[in-house]
Order: sequence, then C-alpha cells, then structure tokens
Amino acid sequence: MTDVFSLVAPFFGLILLGYGAAYGLGRRNRGGGVPTRPGLEGMAWLNVYILYLALPSLFFTLISRTPIHELTRFDFILADVAATYSVFALIFGVALWVRRAPLAEATVQGLAAAYGNIGYMGPGLALLALGERAAVPVALIFSIENVAHFITAPALMAIAGSEKQNPARLALSVLRKILLHPFILATAIGVAAAAFQVQPPVAIRRLIEALAPTAAPCALFAMGVTLGLRPLKRAPVELTYIVPAKLLLHPAVMYLVLSAAGHFEPVWVQAAVLLAALPTATNVFVIAEQYGVWQERASATILITTALSMFSVTALLYLIGSGGVPADLFP
Repeated sequence: MTDVFSLVAPFFGLILLGYGAAYGLGRRNRGGGVPTRPGLEGMAWLNVYILYLALPSLFFTLISRTPIHELTRFDFILADVAATYSVFALIFGVALWVRRAPLAEATVQGLAAAYGNIGYMGPGLALLALGERAAVPVALIFSIENVAHFITAPALMAIAGSEKQNPARLALSVLRKILLHPFILATAIGVAAAAFQVQPPVAIRRLIEALAPTAAPCALFAMGVTLGLRPLKRAPVELTYIVPAKLLLHPAVMYLVLSAAGHFEPVWVQAAVLLAALPTATNVFVIAEQYGVWQERASATILITTALSMFSVTALLYLIGSGGVPADLFP
C-alpha cells in the first residue's frame, strides 16, 4: 500500500498544489496582499501549451513506436464504448425519467458519470502505474471516447433545442471539432507513422520528446487551479447517484464488459478499468458552460469526484498491484 500511495501522491499532489495556489491567491487578494486575483483567463496560455503541444507530443511519441496491429483492435474499442455508454444511458435515464430533468440537463448528468478525466490524468497515471505498454489502450480510449462525447453532447443539445444551428451546419461543426482536435490529430499522425514505420527528423523528434514529459505535471496543476477558481457553493442532490456511478460503477462495468468481450492482454484491461475509475472530466463543465446548462452542479461534481478519487483510485491501484483485477473474469 505504501508503494501505491507513493505512486499516486505526485499526481494528486500536483492537483492539490494547483488548487492551493488558486485558493491562496484568492485569500491574499481579500486581505489586500495581491492587487488582482488571476482568473480562469489567466490559464489560457497554459491550456494552449497542454492541449496543443505537450499532450499531443506525448501521444505521438508513444503511438508512433507501437506495432500497427495493436492500434486496430476494434473489439477492444467497441467493448470500451459499450461499457462507457451503458453508464451514460443509465444516468441519463435516471435524470430524465426519475428526476424529471430537462433533456439538456440529463445529457450533462450522463456525461458527468461517463466522461472521465482521461486527458489530463489518464496518460500520466496509467503510464507510470502500468508502464509504456499501457500507451496504446490509453490512446485508443482517449481518441474514441472523446469522439463519442463530442458527437453525443451537441447532438442531444440540438434535440433539446439548446443549439440553434440547422442540422447540416451542426453536423459540419461537430465533424470539424473532431477532426481538428489536437489529441486526435496527434493520434492519427502517430498511427500513420507506425503504419509506414517513419519518424520525424532528429531535430523535430527531440523537440517532441522534450515536450512529452511535461504533459502530465502541467495538466494536473492546471486542473487543480481550475477547480480552485470554481469554489463549491453547494452539493447538489444529483451527486448521490452520479459520484458512485463515476467512481465505482463505471470501472466495474468496464471490467465486466471487457472480460465478457474477449481475451485482452492484462495491461489493456487494467488500463481501461483505471481510466474508467478517474473522476469527472473538466470538459463536462466546459460543455455545461457552452450550453448554459447545469454549470454550477457540473463544477461541484468535478470537484467532489476528484477529491474522492484520491481514495478510490488508490484502492484500485492496490487491487491491480496485488492481482485483484485479473485480465479475464470469464476464462
């Protein structure tokens, strides 16, 4: 257990440092120590660095060195999406029919339970915990789940009437966001490099390799600052079913579906379960803010799932390390 704690401490420590920095500046500002408290706009260039340079470099570096046959495991991709969207459908249904929430709010609640922090937390934690062999399943999960979420959110919001674009323009906008997303572009270029067994020139390769290790520390610190700048005002009642769905149900369903779907390498199963256990992604708040729906409660969900994941993710890593998560439940 000490080894597991030593593994996760730097990750959650970086989040806490970011949170503390944001909170501390706010306290000093109220006491007159700092003339102006930096707001979320102060995060813009750091987010540009993370989203457009550091994380794409990490994905390209790892994927481009992977045998192409490992990058075309469609059985794994389908099983992962089925598991994630079964959780989405469950919480979406609870919100829509039990809580009588509007369609747009039910969409954000479903995403809060199914959209994990697979961009900021996922790659660094999985690679450190499971090794470089986890890079391929992590990249596949990130790419395909983000595509699915980027399609689901605007489509359901359009049905709900929150989006006023005509269907053709909406479809074109969604397609553009998917194809031009820097993570997905980096993954596609990495797959092409792996398929044709080519690498960039030495100077460019060294630049990419210098950027890649900075991805996780910067992303986790930025995540902490973002949470610190959105203080929790109240705990919504919806957290009583969203939090356990995200932190407990999602990884459990992922494990059961992958076990039933086929015989995958242990590290692939473990990586998928670990990513499913991560807290709600900050992108859920971005989506809620974009459509003006459920913003404050989305922020509260991210903060609370992130705080509680310190315990749930640590426990999961202990189970993985002790052999408590076998690769195949149904041999």
